[in-house]
Order: sequence, then C-alpha cells, then structure tokens
Amino acid sequence: MQRLKTGPRRGLRTTPRKERASIARWYARPMEGETSLWALFVASFLAATLLPGGSEAVLFGVLNRHAGLAVSALTVATIGNTLGGMTSYALGRILPAPATDPATRAGRWQARGHAWARRFGAPALLASWLPFVGDPLCVAAGWLRLNWGAVLVFMALGKFARYCFIAWIAL
Repeated sequence: MQRLKTGPRRGLRTTPRKERASIARWYARPMEGETSLWALFVASFLAATLLPGGSEAVLFGVLNRHAGLAVSALTVATIGNTLGGMTSYALGRILPAPATDPATRAGRWQARGHAWARRFGAPALLASWLPFVGDPLCVAAGWLRLNWGAVLVFMALGKFARYCFIAWIAL
C-alpha cells in the first residue's frame, strides 16, 4: 500500500496500480472446468427455487467455453435444478394440507385445481421447467402431498429435456 501525497485527503491508503491490475486479471480470467461446473450447480439450484435467476445462460456459457464437458454440464445442471425444485416441494409439504370450501368462489377454484392435480398428478411436473409456472407447480405438488418419488422422476425428466435443448443450441 502506498500513501497519497496530494489532494484534500492526505494520508488516504490506496492499492498500487500493479496490484489493481493483477486483481482485475484474476476476476477477468475464464473459469476452469471444475469451477464452472460448481457455478452451474449453484445457479441451477437457485434458479429452481422461488428466487429469480436463469441457469440457462450459465449452461450456455459453460458449454461454449468447455464443449468437452457437455455431459457433465447437463448432469450437474439437471441435478442442481431438480434439487432446487425438490426444495420447493419440501416447502410445500410444510404448508398445512389443503381444505376446500366449495361454498365460496375461491373454494371452487381450489377444488378445481385440486381435482386437476389429482387427475394429472406427478406427470404434470414435466412442466416444472416453465418460467413463472414451474416453481409454484413444485410447491403445489408438495402442498397436495403428491408422491415424492414420482415427483422427483418427472421433475428431473422435464428439467433434463430443457437442458438438452439448450445444449443442442449451444453446441
């Protein structure tokens, strides 16, 4: 660290130009394969929870930078996104079981939604990758107490299909 000798704030510490340049190079360096897979996992997990974010761009970047890691990247993204979806499912399980009152208008809609979920069940989670719909769908699956094994399988299949499409575009 060196001291500034001029200006209104005498004695202010700053980093030397050489040190700032090395820090900038460190941030600008491309991610190595393993590091990028970890970043992809975190982005995929967070994107599948109720937090906003898109893991597709991260997958696209990883595949453009490390084309040889395509299978690993698809696997990591699918596992991360599925685990995030199952976290939303678990949050839905914490909610009290649904009770519908058909006498009210909201109760009729709840009864319809409940009947729809019972009719389609876990296969409806093939659409869990959809924006704006997928996250609440995972929470609803937990709230309706759908079988977690079937939910896991259908959720993973839907998310894997989406990531395969992204990989096809990237490669």
